[in-house]
Amino acid sequence: MKKVYLFSDGSSLGNPGPGGYCAILRYKDKEKVIRGGQKHVTNNQMELKAVIEGLKALKEPCEVEIYSDSNYVVKAINEWLNGWVKKDFKNVKNVDLWKEYLKVSKNHKIKAIWVRGHSGHRENEICDKIAKEEAMRFKE
Repeated sequence: MKKVYLFSDGSSLGNPGPGGYCAILRYKDKEKVIRGGQKHVTNNQMELKAVIEGLKALKEPCEVEIYSDSNYVVKAINEWLNGWVKKDFKNVKNVDLWKEYLKVSKNHKIKAIWVRGHSGHRENEICDKIAKEEAMRFKE
């Protein structure tokens, strides 16, 4: 199984408001940037969308280390998700996105790692900048 690194960030101007996301996929010395946004979303939705779109770009099952500054995303992936599934997502927000995450992640071995935002982590800073640019595109 190939080992892939997925760096991600999301942004929302207003929360909810115009939002953007960015994921950087790295395999060995190759990198791919995935970006996008939506008109009316929350920060958490964009944080999760970045991870989903990054995973969608993988063409085969991989071992994936996800790096995110979102406690929500990291804790959900590592700790909460199994419980949410067992209780059929009762009282859980963003159910559609979590179900999409489950679908796109099922063939991969995933570990999520939290990084402090705005602390000089190279890839997180790049993702943050691109996510904000994408959110600005939807502000108009």
